[in-house]
Amino acid sequence: MTPQLAILTALFAPLAGALVTLALPRRRAAFVVGAVALALSLAAAIGLVVATAGGAVHALHAGNWPAPFGIVLVADGFSALMLAVCQLVTLAAFVSAAWTLPARFHRRHLVPLVQLLAFGTCGAFLTGDLFNLYVWFEVLLLSSFALMSILPGREARAGTWRYVVINLVSSLLFLTAAGLIYGKTGSLNFADLRLRLVDADSAFLVESSAALLFGAFAIKAALVPLAFWLPASYPLLPPALGALFAGLLTKVGLYALYRVGTMVFGFDGDFPHRGVLFAVALLTMIAGVLGAIGQSGMRGILSFHIISQVGYMALALALFSPLAIAAGIFYLVHHIVVKANLFLVTGLVEERAGSSELNRVGGLLHASPLLALAFAVPALSLAGLPPLSGFFAKFALLRSSLDLGDTLAATAIVVVGVLTLFSMLKIWRGAFWGEPRAALPGRTPPAVGISSACLAAVTLAIGLACGPVFGLAESAANSLLDPAAYLDAVLGSANPVMP
Repeated sequence: MTPQLAILTALFAPLAGALVTLALPRRRAAFVVGAVALALSLAAAIGLVVATAGGAVHALHAGNWPAPFGIVLVADGFSALMLAVCQLVTLAAFVSAAWTLPARFHRRHLVPLVQLLAFGTCGAFLTGDLFNLYVWFEVLLLSSFALMSILPGREARAGTWRYVVINLVSSLLFLTAAGLIYGKTGSLNFADLRLRLVDADSAFLVESSAALLFGAFAIKAALVPLAFWLPASYPLLPPALGALFAGLLTKVGLYALYRVGTMVFGFDGDFPHRGVLFAVALLTMIAGVLGAIGQSGMRGILSFHIISQVGYMALALALFSPLAIAAGIFYLVHHIVVKANLFLVTGLVEERAGSSELNRVGGLLHASPLLALAFAVPALSLAGLPPLSGFFAKFALLRSSLDLGDTLAATAIVVVGVLTLFSMLKIWRGAFWGEPRAALPGRTPPAVGISSACLAAVTLAIGLACGPVFGLAESAANSLLDPAAYLDAVLGSANPVMP
């Protein structure tokens, strides 16, 4: 399969899955077709990881229209890596959803909505221009809005409204910023913008545009103080859908921050408002982990930890060194897998014990040792214990901060890591230690256990094979900081100078 065919397969397999499953009357057949479509997209994404591993960039120009005039899809090391790990998590969550979602969720449009969510995510990673990034954001957000709308009850409706309204505000900021940038530069293509902004005479042009875009992406990525829509909505989702949302949505916002912050605005070893992003990242790390400690249920703890861990990844961008960017990309890969798996394990706990509230369950270690192991692997990885993937992600970020002489960032990384371990031990003590507080009549669906076990195996593999995986992250970071190959693939002869 050529890289261009792999790009098309990764992008359009979920769309084809959505169209086919929409016409299927039987739920089981729809889930089978949906799983096949996601598996095809995942296989193509893995092929793109291989094709871009050496720093190569592959572009596909729609209708053979040259950039910056036509639509271009681009696969580089960063987008391919994100595409592969997100499709892996989507497939695992989708399989889990087929077995665990309550009956009210098994409607005819459920499978197409998940496929469209995957379609929008793939498009966001592969697009080569700012306007189509906005379009793909809206595709995945509209799908997520529809999935949230299925939630019953007054509290769920309130959480859904918060989620919808704050994301619509973010989209308005995004669209406004895109319009202003186009009015100032006459282009929205990432590669072309890089050339135009390097030569921009007005610093205000760059800084004002960056402020609007970073504000929009900060909301989507759940950075404090724009993050508290997330713990008000994510705990309301069934764990399988929570795994999907936790693994994908905030990470697309972070991807946009990395892509725009480095490739479009990141020249001369800096980018606008980096000091503000640094402060926001530290605040996000601390506020998220303190919020997690104050929760009494697994869903709430894990939702606040999404915020805290997003802070780590934003901090890597704010440090803005090659090692820090590589650490941030590695952290993204690690966190997508680990966080999705923790939500899946929460679903297993609820299936087995009837609840994930820590004051209602207990003794699961004795009742189900495999379930305890399924929780321990991603939980200890999230906390950063060796030899799991989280340790190497935090260690690389800590090393980059010390290399830069930033003791404040280094201190925050260590302290928040310790508090993360404390909150994971809180779950262990409440749900797995001691004697059961009630009968445990539940039974774990085999497919759900397999999904969680596969993600746990990936977490172990990332940790044990840290060298090759971190090598992919370093290659992706280098292509972001030195986008010569990207500009050449997208602009070709229209690229006069590689900045």
